Amino acid sequence: MLKRTAIYEEHVRAGGRIVEFGGWEMPVQYTGLLDEHLACRAAAGLFDVSHMGEVHAEGRDAEGFVNHLVANNVAKLSVEQALYTPMCNDEGGIVDDLLVYRRAPDRFLLVINASNTDKDFAWMQKILARERARFSDVRLTNESPSYSQIAVQGRNAAKILQPLVNADLSAIKYYWFKEGTVLGNVPAIISQTGYTGEYGFEVYLPWHKGADLWRALMDAGKPHGLKPCGLGARDTLRFEMRFPLYGHELLDNTNPLEAGIEWTVKLAKGDFVGRTPTASLKERGLARKLVGLKVTGRGIPRPGYPLYSPDGAMRLGEITSGTHSPSLNLPLGIGYVTLPHAADGARVLIEIRGTKIPAEIIPTPFYKRPY
Repeated sequence: MLKRTAIYEEHVRAGGRIVEFGGWEMPVQYTGLLDEHLACRAAAGLFDVSHMGEVHAEGRDAEGFVNHLVANNVAKLSVEQALYTPMCNDEGGIVDDLLVYRRAPDRFLLVINASNTDKDFAWMQKILARERARFSDVRLTNESPSYSQIAVQGRNAAKILQPLVNADLSAIKYYWFKEGTVLGNVPAIISQTGYTGEYGFEVYLPWHKGADLWRALMDAGKPHGLKPCGLGARDTLRFEMRFPLYGHELLDNTNPLEAGIEWTVKLAKGDFVGRTPTASLKERGLARKLVGLKVTGRGIPRPGYPLYSPDGAMRLGEITSGTHSPSLNLPLGIGYVTLPHAADGARVLIEIRGTKIPAEIIPTPFYKRPY
C-alpha cells in the first residue's frame, strides 16, 4: 500500500497531479512543471519532502560510527552544522547520498532518500552489528514516520518563512541549522539547505503538524510569488545544478570520485566503509566521469540514451538525466563519458530514438543563481 504524507490532502485540494514515487503518493505538478520551476527561480517554491527518511544516531560512540559509515568527515561538524555525503558499500559503490545534521556532540540526524529508506536503515544496522566492538554505545532508530519536512526555496524564502519561526533566519549560514519553533510552539529544525540551487530552507517538524505549516506558508507566501512545486520541478531544478539523483547519477556500482562529488570523499580522515577501493581507484585513475552536455542538434536526451564518439564508431557512455532546461531554454543532459573523451568542449553524439544527434560537453552547473 502506498504511503501518504501529512500534507497529502493539501496537494489534492490544490489540484496536484498525484503519482507514485518511492512507495509514496506524491504531487508531480500543480499548475505545470515550467510554471513551478520558473516561480522557484524568480520568487519562491514550496516543496513537500516529507517522504524523505530520517534516522537518529545517538550515544557516546555515535560520532565515530557515523564517521565510519559515510565518506565525508563528520568529526569536523560543529553542533548545528550539517554536511552532504555519500554512504558507500564495501566495494566503494554508493548505497545512498544523505545529509548529516549534528544536533549535539553525541546526537546526529541522517536524512536519506525516500525510495532507499528501508534499504539504508538495514545497511546501517548491518555495519553497526559488524563494528559493534568499536562502537558499543550507539543507538540507531528509524524515525521517518515521526517527521514532516517542508522546503521553502527561492530568493523570497526568508521573507515567507521568517514570520512563522522563532529563529533569526539571517543568522543561519549555508549548511547550518537552528533548533527552534514554528507556528508559535511547534519544535522544529530549520536548516539552510535545499536541492534547487536557490537560497532557501528546509524545516523538519512533527509529522502531524506538517499540513498546518504548509497552509501557513502558502498564506504567508501569497504576497511574495510563492507557488507549490511538485516532483517534476524539483527534478528540473536539481538537474540544472547538476545535483546528482540516486538511481540516475548515483548507483550501487558508482564510485563518488567519478560521480562529480569527489569533494565529499575524505580519504585522509582514516578508515570508512568503501575507503580501500575508493583510494585504489584514485591511485590508478578514473575510467569515466560525469559531464554536462548541450545538445547542438534537435532532440532531448533521456536516461539510458547512449553516447558515441563524433564519428559514431565508439560508444563512450550514456545519459543519466536529461531535459529541456526551463531556465536556459536549451536541451541539456548529464551523463558518464569515458576518459579521455570527457573534457569541456569535446564533441560527442547522443543516440536519440535511433538517430545520432551532435552534442558538446560543457561546464556545470548549467545554472548559477544571479543574487
